[in-house]
Amino acid sequence: MSAAAGQSLTPSTRAVLRFLGTGTSMGVPTLACDCEVCTSADPRDRRLRPSVLVQWTEATEPDRQRTVLIDTGPDFREQALAADLRELDAVLYTHSHADHILGLDDLRPLSYLHQARTGEPMPLYVSEETRAVMEHVFSYTFSPESTYSHRARVALRQIGDGVTIGSLRFEPVTVLHGAMEIVGWRFGGAAYLTDVSAIPEASFAQLHGLSDDLNGGLDVLVLSALRHKPHPSHATVAQAIEWAQRIGARQTWLTHISHDLGHQVTNQSLPKGIELAWDGLSVEFRLNAEFGSSAAQNKQAE
Repeated sequence: MSAAAGQSLTPSTRAVLRFLGTGTSMGVPTLACDCEVCTSADPRDRRLRPSVLVQWTEATEPDRQRTVLIDTGPDFREQALAADLRELDAVLYTHSHADHILGLDDLRPLSYLHQARTGEPMPLYVSEETRAVMEHVFSYTFSPESTYSHRARVALRQIGDGVTIGSLRFEPVTVLHGAMEIVGWRFGGAAYLTDVSAIPEASFAQLHGLSDDLNGGLDVLVLSALRHKPHPSHATVAQAIEWAQRIGARQTWLTHISHDLGHQVTNQSLPKGIELAWDGLSVEFRLNAEFGSSAAQNKQAE
């Protein structure tokens, strides 16, 4: 597991990010493909659609585990079973493409449990663009005229300038997916940016590692890296490496990986501190790391 160098993380100061899926929209193996990666015996070359879980224990409630999901792709049911997922506090969405939203129906049993426990529908935090798509695709869930009795007990919520769940603040980070603005997420000592083709300059301020200050910066950075060959709406491995080195996180994990990249061969070519993630990988990060802009301001004030 990754953690801040030189710091001992306790249950009340650490969180865990688990990769539920690290593949592209078509997954790996890809249908009807006999390439070396799709036929690989290495389980790390089997990649479901991209999604992560974030889990932590509240310092004031040592018996209470918080669990937040980022994206519900079409493999969500299988991913939730593999992770033995029993409850969710909320779901955060990056954007409205099929490989990030089509598992919403599989939230149903978890949403029933959430409503029984809290008396409220499970909150789904979305951009306005994602809201419009989800209300159309899942009209039987969100339409006030819906008569579907077994619909998910969920409610779409605005992201605004961020979302606070328990003691952890999730701050949206604007990135580009081709011409489309989508949402990355910064939380504690971690950041998750998938489906990225460009990072606006203004967003780098939220992500800089400030690696000489253990109270600030990123322990874990997750970036998408589709393949080596350029793509109009996804970063290449070389682009992801350049961004990772500029941001300066202590460890960078690459996700949204196509069948062009074999796990072992690709990792052998990557710089130190940058690796391909794999489905089921769990990494630790600090709950109390300051965001880049806040850490920079506090450092200047010292």
